[in-house]
Amino acid sequence: MVKELAARQGGGWTVLGKDLTPEFQVTTGKRRISSAQRAELKSLGIDTPEEEDRRKWNTFWDAPLTVPGAIGQGQAVELRSESDITHGSSSFQTRACTLGTDGNQLMVTFDGLKLGIFSGDLRFIAYKGTNLLRQEAVASTQEPSVAYIYKAGLKGFSITADTKLAWRDNAQHQQYEYFGGHVNQGPVNLRARDSMEILDVGSGSLSVFPTPHKFFFSREVETNLGFVYYRKDTGNSFALGVMWPEHNEGYHPWGQTDAEWNRRVGTSHGDVYNMALFNAPPGTKQRMSVYYYLSARSDEATRNALMAYTHNDAFKPLPGYKTMEGHFHLDFNEQLRERNDLDYQPPWVAVFRSLGINIIYLGDFHDDSDPQDPGPKRFMEQKVYFEGSERVSDKDFLVMPGEEANAFTGGHMWILTSKPVYYSHSRYGDRTGGITKGELRPPGVPFEENLPEYGNVYHLGSTADVLRFLNETNSVAWTTHPNTKSSEGYPDAYKDKDFFLSDRWVGASWESLPGDLSWTEECQTRCFETEDNMNNWSPKPKNLITEGDTYTKWPDDESYSTLAVNYVKLDRVPSYNEDWSPIIDALRNNQLFGTNGEVLFHNWGVQGSGASAVYTASIEYTYPLQFADLAWGDGTKTYHKIVSLSDTLPFGTKELKIPFDATGAKWARLSVWDTMESGAWDNPVVIK
Repeated sequence: MVKELAARQGGGWTVLGKDLTPEFQVTTGKRRISSAQRAELKSLGIDTPEEEDRRKWNTFWDAPLTVPGAIGQGQAVELRSESDITHGSSSFQTRACTLGTDGNQLMVTFDGLKLGIFSGDLRFIAYKGTNLLRQEAVASTQEPSVAYIYKAGLKGFSITADTKLAWRDNAQHQQYEYFGGHVNQGPVNLRARDSMEILDVGSGSLSVFPTPHKFFFSREVETNLGFVYYRKDTGNSFALGVMWPEHNEGYHPWGQTDAEWNRRVGTSHGDVYNMALFNAPPGTKQRMSVYYYLSARSDEATRNALMAYTHNDAFKPLPGYKTMEGHFHLDFNEQLRERNDLDYQPPWVAVFRSLGINIIYLGDFHDDSDPQDPGPKRFMEQKVYFEGSERVSDKDFLVMPGEEANAFTGGHMWILTSKPVYYSHSRYGDRTGGITKGELRPPGVPFEENLPEYGNVYHLGSTADVLRFLNETNSVAWTTHPNTKSSEGYPDAYKDKDFFLSDRWVGASWESLPGDLSWTEECQTRCFETEDNMNNWSPKPKNLITEGDTYTKWPDDESYSTLAVNYVKLDRVPSYNEDWSPIIDALRNNQLFGTNGEVLFHNWGVQGSGASAVYTASIEYTYPLQFADLAWGDGTKTYHKIVSLSDTLPFGTKELKIPFDATGAKWARLSVWDTMESGAWDNPVVIK
């Protein structure tokens, strides 16, 4: 029991809650590998039970709570049953309490937590210099193949004449609940902006919210499902907390014609099958957390104080850098053609601008238009794509028309050009697992030709054509969603190929997928291990490029929480009609870092050499920091050095100087993580 939560500011204590009981609930399903992953494993000849069991933890297209599901819908491999699903609530049989510190953090831990198929500890953490309090279940299960979601909060808050619950709705309108209605049987999940609710007791307030990023797993949409809740338990008491609802919702459909509207309604409905939940491999300690911010001020003042930690849910401008994000399949040219209006401005433009993003690369020709057309129709669609991108670009805001051109290499790849370029990549011959057998252009089709309406156009028909195209047009490519989805087994399967070893193949994408709350770093294995492996394989450094991989953007989405962005070293953003080579060159030369937004690099590099090498970095941050992870590799093996940063206070800057033995090393990189488990990661530095 929490006997009292209270805050003060220059006077007496304001009691925000008394005699409160922590509560947790879990809903679990069964993790399975997706049919897309299985197809790639079969095409590579490595589809064994052992490989499937290992790789199922990187599954994206999965919906463990959707019964019965549908084969092929959401890439499912088999139908589901109610017997796959369990529910559990917390109970406590505490025998011991431990008190400890880690730098400027104070931790109180109680054993004896039972939570359905999970068991472990209840923990509270307070952070010096902040009004933050973290409550978490640190629990594990020995069951195999567990995927889960959770609810966490406190119950027993009193209803008085001054009690009100405040939140902003998706339209940024202020809303209040005064608890004058009927008692609730279950949680009322609020579609609160910024996933924050604030209890106002008249002379103080208490904010309730999840971690700003790690709480949100990837769904290809960013619809706000309602991630905070209240529950009126009796006429004079209620509960508050954070939660994941058990069912997904798709995006807002669009379409001017009946045919297009019906198509998009179907696509949106299909998103219910994209709800992969969190992973819980046997024995891993899952940290199911909820945060509180205690304040002796009003709900609006509390909201403003908390929003400062996330720069008001936007990516802060940084001198010498421009923010870039992409992999957005927004069907832009299809919308323009359907409306017959090149000046139509879709809602995603305002979303990206409000997030503080300077450069967007789109991904039409994925679930839209005619990506496989050998030329005439595709080039017409590309022309609309280019002209529309030019119209929505502006000063300090560039929309680059890119493409996830999934042909020839195996898996999925992204192509980003240094100017608008017309090209086709029609597949000719038998196709298996993403690789075109024979890798041939259609008969009589040249690699390059000049067409009166479009100028120079290119026809790609092989991996050799892809590399030649990248070189001749000053373009780059990379592996999208490596080792998951339809890129399962890649880039590993082509690590020795010429196109991959070229510096035109700049690396792979970073996306927080899968969700695993036992990790101390986001995308700890699939993303960062892929990066380290690439840099050990390749003669030249490879990047991790943060990506969104979503299909629509609306102002009422929770976009900031699910995104990380690239900060690219650029003095300015090229206009649409200028050469985009500075962006391409920055990607080729590792002049960028990725971040959730709360930790920012100013510079980084290696001083000295051999056993006397020192990795240096200058950073700024909002939440107190937790640790830095320095990784380096010698071409075969990757090494790590973890440096605790838990002695930091909020809203600071720090100069890091980390000594390490660089003898025989090829590359080194650094990531820095805060107490909210958000972070920033630079791209590899070459060690000579």
